[in-house]
Amino acid sequence: MAIPFRPTGTIPAALLPFTADFAIDEAAFRAHLRDLASTPGVTAITVNGHASEVASCTFDEQARVMALSAEAVGGTTPLVAGVYTESTLEARRIARMSEREGASALLVFPPALFVLGQRDEMVIGHFKQIADASPLPIVLFQYPLARGEGYRLELLSKLCDQVPSIVAIKDWCADPQLHEHHIRTLQGRARPVNVLSTHSAWLYCSLALGCKGLLSGAGSVIAGLHAELLDAFQQDDLARARAVNDRIYPLASVFYSAPWVDMHNRMKEALVMLGKLPRSVVRPPLMPLGDHEKQRIRAALLASGLLR
Repeated sequence: MAIPFRPTGTIPAALLPFTADFAIDEAAFRAHLRDLASTPGVTAITVNGHASEVASCTFDEQARVMALSAEAVGGTTPLVAGVYTESTLEARRIARMSEREGASALLVFPPALFVLGQRDEMVIGHFKQIADASPLPIVLFQYPLARGEGYRLELLSKLCDQVPSIVAIKDWCADPQLHEHHIRTLQGRARPVNVLSTHSAWLYCSLALGCKGLLSGAGSVIAGLHAELLDAFQQDDLARARAVNDRIYPLASVFYSAPWVDMHNRMKEALVMLGKLPRSVVRPPLMPLGDHEKQRIRAALLASGLLR
């Protein structure tokens, strides 16, 4: 039975290592998961998300990722499984598979179709179908409204009313004012829905507003620093929070620089430099990084104190 999920704390999104011929490197993935799970402050691990290049993975590969994750750390650490698809019917299939393979919660991505517009009943129906397929707690992935895939705060409130299995949102609204509205409104409900920040480019500011946790791809590299920063805010220790953020800032500035499509590519390269991954292979259309990018990553690791 999967470990119960609590929507709080530091939840890194795992990377997915590949061999030179683009197959899943199962040994490297297990080692990566165990490294994350052993980090103090980590409360769960997300798999089959952006950080694990889910867009390039088949359904069978996603099922294998879930099985490997459960084998490696499922006995000690809750697993949050991404539900990434255009289709509500496929989302139901992924939800059932994830539950069967040992997930403790689901991270539901918005269908990209919503960039063309969305009706409230369409969005609510999508989540109700997923909740009907699996009783697992749901973390709703909130995108920026400007992209078209984000949900208005009024709609978020409706979703939380009508789909009780929604226990948190992964907030990537990219708007500090709206982010604070999310925190105050959703966490202030009679049945609170926690806000997990994924504003990793400005995490210090985000956590200062009162998020209950964070869910971030950068946690694949700096989960320990993320946990320290969250703890500092929870202890109202602003001086310590500033000191930790000074270490996070160099890496966040490199990871989340243009083009953003390379963010997880850069994180893989950082783990190779730290001796935690054997190679930094990414699947096309992503491409290997050039020497200049690698130099920037190395300089950031040095500045953060992670590489000596």
